[in-house]
Amino acid sequence: MPPAKPSAPPPTGLPLRAGGAPGGGTSGEAAPPAIVDSHCHLDFPELAGELDAVIARARAAGVTRMVTIATKLAAVPGARAIAEAHEGVFFAAGVHPMNVADHPPVAPEDIEALAAHPRMVGVGETGLDYHYTSETAAVQQASLRVHIEAARRTGLPLIIHARAADDDMARILSEEHAAGPYSCVMHCFSSGEALGRAALDLGFYLSMSGIAAFPKSGPLREIFAAAPLERILVETDAPYLAPPPHRGRRCEPAHAALTARVGAETFGVDYAAFAAATSANFDRLFGKAAMAQAA
Repeated sequence: MPPAKPSAPPPTGLPLRAGGAPGGGTSGEAAPPAIVDSHCHLDFPELAGELDAVIARARAAGVTRMVTIATKLAAVPGARAIAEAHEGVFFAAGVHPMNVADHPPVAPEDIEALAAHPRMVGVGETGLDYHYTSETAAVQQASLRVHIEAARRTGLPLIIHARAADDDMARILSEEHAAGPYSCVMHCFSSGEALGRAALDLGFYLSMSGIAAFPKSGPLREIFAAAPLERILVETDAPYLAPPPHRGRRCEPAHAALTARVGAETFGVDYAAFAAATSANFDRLFGKAAMAQAA
């Protein structure tokens, strides 16, 4: 789900296939480098109505794998069914911080039971959002700690949403990591340098969304550029946060290729190298997805 939205983007120069999906051009050209959309919401109504076409456009753009995120436990059956029906699609399950106040209490055991499914590969998204729901900060923090324990028990990576809560987020992640290690990705990272550094110091990953491609996101790109490339993932958060030239319209997993183009420029490497590096990072963090793909 989207954090803050800086304004509009630098051109990426990525060619578009018919229908607006970024890719390699005509059907006679070589397939584009494979990348992963590590965070999207394929069950949301903006995408669900034409899911086969959305996934086909993603594959044409080189987005060969996707993780669709259930933001409340009642949404798990839909996300799971999408993952079961489509090769290269996996799912994660948790309670979004903006949903926790109205959601039945969740225990680590509840998430642990869901994780027995072979295509569930992550815990969350969870986290803290004080921008819209600061009045529920205490229940958000309690829910975050439940999800962290579930990540420990399952060995699956925690998927963090952080908005306007950098200090509490850094504190809780650090306290919990000291109590027992777990792996984690800062989804759609657009927070400050201090939280980015705290996450990296704990061995966590930062994920680039379309926000990183917006023209006024230069300071955010500097935070990414200062991080090790081996700790970077790419995502869309579709149907939100479309990168240029689609900003303001519906986002879909194919647009991960546009954000990856900006990522390559940010790290000073070519697109194929960035695609390979971020795909390897995904495999390292989301090991269950990597093993399922190899099987």
